[in-house]
Amino acid sequence: MTMQTGNGSWSTRVRAMGLAAARGLALALVTLPGAVLGCTLALVSIALVPIGIGLVTTPWVLTGVRALADWRRVLAAQWGGVRIPSAYRPAPPDANPWTRTFALLRDPATWRDLRWLPVDMTAGFVTALLPAVLVLYPLEGLAVAAGLWRPLAASGGYWYGFVRVADQSSALAAGALGIALLALAPLAPRLLTLHFRLTRTVLVAGQGELAERVRVLTETRRDAVDTSAAELRRIERDLHDGAQARLVAMGMDLGTIEMLLDKDPAQAKRLLAQARQSSVDALTELRDLVRGIHPPVLAERGLGDAVRALALRLPVPTEVTVELPGRADAPVESAAYFAVSEVLTNAVKHADADRIWIDLHQVESMLRITVTDNGRGGAVVAAGSGLAGVERRLGTFDGVLAVSSPAGGPTMVTMEIPCV
Repeated sequence: MTMQTGNGSWSTRVRAMGLAAARGLALALVTLPGAVLGCTLALVSIALVPIGIGLVTTPWVLTGVRALADWRRVLAAQWGGVRIPSAYRPAPPDANPWTRTFALLRDPATWRDLRWLPVDMTAGFVTALLPAVLVLYPLEGLAVAAGLWRPLAASGGYWYGFVRVADQSSALAAGALGIALLALAPLAPRLLTLHFRLTRTVLVAGQGELAERVRVLTETRRDAVDTSAAELRRIERDLHDGAQARLVAMGMDLGTIEMLLDKDPAQAKRLLAQARQSSVDALTELRDLVRGIHPPVLAERGLGDAVRALALRLPVPTEVTVELPGRADAPVESAAYFAVSEVLTNAVKHADADRIWIDLHQVESMLRITVTDNGRGGAVVAAGSGLAGVERRLGTFDGVLAVSSPAGGPTMVTMEIPCV
């Protein structure tokens, strides 16, 4: 039994090292060109603001930089367990290019993003590449010792580390060095986490963090109050125009039935059937209204089953994967449920998708939800859009929203909400 446990632990460690190496290599391949391109375009675009060209290009460029930073935030949480909060100021709706450009430039988070790009293309690139180097470079030494040295030596000599490989003995020395370096491979996952912690250090606010935090909380509180008021108005309108009107009509029908019961029993029976149908319709509307406030299945069975029930009502085939260790607080579950509902509504209405995937899982104290569709893409978090509403809803709970939706699809919407 002990040996099996040891083997399982060793295989888990090897898998973690391999995964960290693959993720670090993929991240390094994207980090350098993405950071260089974003930094260059941002500097050129901002420099062109005085002559007017930058007024048009700067919002697009800075929005792309924010998307790159948000994508790194999602990877930091998924791959490294490092949460990097997002504190961007919302852009004014329907603003002209001049107002929009200077609103972005006045946002401290914009300058943190621009400060992060040079760090990401240097120290970030190195810390992302190191996990792959620690795992793959020792394997190269072992391959040299196994016979790879012959074609390498024939081409004029080869250096593995500080060992010059020219014959079998020097190849064995290279293999010994590779074995020694392999002892450092278990550090690969920690180095990948170090990369994300470096990213968090640069992207998170410094001295003005408390003031920025207060500003974000003030805005999210205002959004929450506005959302609650709008929800109350919606409930009042639905009750007045729906169930209440049907109940009033049913009362009038019942009064007419009392008068016709002796004079015209046939007409009374018809009105009685109509009143019965009105009561059924009113009950259905009340159930829909209650479901819109807080679905009973959410209260009784939790978020996983509530999302499954939501998926069953969609006209698009939807696959739901749930890996939740328990239940979160009721407000968190409610926010997550309605956020998923809004994202699914957008996918059905606008994405023209024929398949949707929903993944719910919890990492430590973070609830992470991913909704993916194979539609036409092009989804953006714009003022007045459904995704902007989802972002405001999540912001009330200090949650974040990241959207990846290239033209032609697919669209992936990732939501994260702290459970505590």
